[in-house]
Amino acid sequence: MNQTICYILIMALVTYFIRVLPLTLVRKEIKNIYIRSFLHYVPYVTLAVMIFPGILDSTSSPWSALVGFIVAIIAAYSGRSVVTVALLTCGAVFITEWFLY
Repeated sequence: MNQTICYILIMALVTYFIRVLPLTLVRKEIKNIYIRSFLHYVPYVTLAVMIFPGILDSTSSPWSALVGFIVAIIAAYSGRSVVTVALLTCGAVFITEWFLY
């Protein structure tokens, strides 16, 4: 069997078992407050881990990416909408790139 196909099958099985095992092993509702609070934040942490490296590599300069990241955090923390945060971030990156080059 081709080695690449073997790797793909192993990856598929591992991914399948990671998704199926919690469904089969945990039948009752989770009542432990610590586990529930941990599971509540897992999607946000996963999203942040996937997005953060892309933020720093998305512009021609890491400095403009850092400025955009800071503007996005401040705008999001102040309760702005997603569209407003995106527009402010793009504007900040554009202005920073304008002055850097």
